[in-house]
Amino acid sequence: MNKKALTGLCVALLLPLCCYLLLRYATSNTVEMPRRYLLDSVSERVVNGKTISDSIWHTTANIHLRNQLGDSVSLYDKPGKILVVDLFFTSCGSICPKLTYNMSKLQQSFLRGGDLRKKVDTSIVQFMSLTVDPQRDSVPVLKHYADQYGVNHDNWWLLTGNRDSIYNFAFQELKVDKFSDEPVSPEFVHTSRFVLIDKEKVIRGYYNGLDSTSLSKLARDIGLLMLEKDKKKKNEVFAAILDLSWLWLIIIVSVIFFMVYLRNKRKANG
Repeated sequence: MNKKALTGLCVALLLPLCCYLLLRYATSNTVEMPRRYLLDSVSERVVNGKTISDSIWHTTANIHLRNQLGDSVSLYDKPGKILVVDLFFTSCGSICPKLTYNMSKLQQSFLRGGDLRKKVDTSIVQFMSLTVDPQRDSVPVLKHYADQYGVNHDNWWLLTGNRDSIYNFAFQELKVDKFSDEPVSPEFVHTSRFVLIDKEKVIRGYYNGLDSTSLSKLARDIGLLMLEKDKKKKNEVFAAILDLSWLWLIIIVSVIFFMVYLRNKRKANG
């Protein structure tokens, strides 16, 4: 085999391999996603003689409450949506008005592009504000409070219900007293925290609802979680292409094509 033939064969073999490696690198070079919180346990399994550890993350349990429109709703009523949750009470004269105002700004940031009526896109995020003073915060009181802040009822619920259920949810499920520099009293929950929960009901972040930098990070993390599902779809689409069986098939076809080309060329020259 002469040098030209050898070079051509090398190209035929290496080109598919290079394409594979480039695609592999492109799909693995991902942006760092928001971390998961509240590890429940770690399970171990043996695969091909190797021990693999699987992290079992805490899944936020469901809770049934009543929103500002008087509807009975639950945390699990919005499958496939990212959740942003905070705690407040309508008679609060300190941090709650600012928290509600900032949540309203966050809701308005999801305006549909190009919509002249500036309609909020309610398909992405569900906002939930749980009152920690349900004895005073009845449905009519919540409705009046929501109207004061221009709340879009489609994807922002102000919720009231049984006090024990709300407090148990705050401490046992949201863990608002964890990873926090501010003290959170079990007697009366008063915290500036916004909690981010992903589509699988796993907590993905805690944010200071009074701090603009922290809120910017929350908005960014919501965007990343929106892309998380799309990234998985992308991997599924490219899975067959990136499979090594396709690579070897391409190489074999390339070699056969090259060998046929050489044979035809020799016949033509002979």
